[in-house]
Amino acid sequence: MVLQNKIDFCILVTATNCNPNGDPLNGNRPRTSYDGFGEISDVCIKRKIRNRMIDMGKNVFVQSDDKCVDGYFCLKDRAEAVLKEKNKEDNVKKACQTWLDVRTFGQVFAFKKNNDNSENVVSAPVRGPVSIRAGISCSPVDVTSMQIVKSVNNEPGEKKSPDTMGTKHRVNFGLYKIMGSVNVQLAEKTGFSEEDAEILKECLRTLFVNDASSARPDGCMEVVKMYWWKHNCKEGQYSAAKVHNSVQVTLKTEGTAPKCYEDYEVVLTEPEGLAVEEVI
Repeated sequence: MVLQNKIDFCILVTATNCNPNGDPLNGNRPRTSYDGFGEISDVCIKRKIRNRMIDMGKNVFVQSDDKCVDGYFCLKDRAEAVLKEKNKEDNVKKACQTWLDVRTFGQVFAFKKNNDNSENVVSAPVRGPVSIRAGISCSPVDVTSMQIVKSVNNEPGEKKSPDTMGTKHRVNFGLYKIMGSVNVQLAEKTGFSEEDAEILKECLRTLFVNDASSARPDGCMEVVKMYWWKHNCKEGQYSAAKVHNSVQVTLKTEGTAPKCYEDYEVVLTEPEGLAVEEVI
C-alpha cells in the first residue's frame, strides 16, 4: 500500500578515530565547516542506504562498482535494459516500479540516444519522497593527520625511500545528527509504500553494516540513537523543522572535548499528539 502518513526521522551517529566522509577537494580530510563542525554529506548517507538496500536483495539503480550485482557498470546501460517504453511517463512509472532507490530518492534520467536514434532511451526527472539533510556534528571535531610510508615497490626496480609517503586523516570523536523526512504527495507519484518505509527504517538502523574500509574500520561508526515519527495525516501534524528540533543534543560539560557518546545529553521533547518510536 502506498504511504499514507508523513514520516520524519532523526539518527545520532558516533565516529571514533575514523574518517566519516572525506573531502576530495581537501586531500580527503574529514569534511568540516568553517567553524569546525564535522559534516557528512547527504550523498554519502544515501550511498550507504543504497548499499544496505542491495544487501537486502532489493533492486537499486545507482550501484557502485564494488556493489554491482546485475553486470551493468554504467547507469545508461542499466536504464536502456529496462526502460523501453515509447513515452516518458511510462518509462518513469517503470523505473519507479523496478528500482527501490528511484522511488525513494528520485533520479534524473538524462542519457544520450543511441547511434540508431532509438526512441527507447528516457530523459526525465523523478522527484523522490525521501529527503535527507547533511549530517552535522553536535560540537566541533578535532581532526588528526598522520603520515604513512610504503613498505613495498609499485614497479620492478623502483627504489624505496622515505619520501614515498601518503597521509591519512581521522576524526578523534564526533557525534553527528542526521535528519530526514518522507513526503506523502511525492510517495503517491513514485509508488513509495509502507513496506518501503520499513525497509528505509531498517537501512538507517543498520547504516554501517558492511561499510568497513581503511578509512572507517569496522566498529568505528555506529548509530547510537534513532527516532521515527509517523504523523496521523498526509501533510503532517507539525513541520519537519519543529519535529527535528524536538531532539536537542548538548555537551554535559561545556568547554571540554567529548570523547564518547556519554559525554552528551540528549533531550527529546515530544510534540503534543505526535508519538515517537525510539528504534534504538
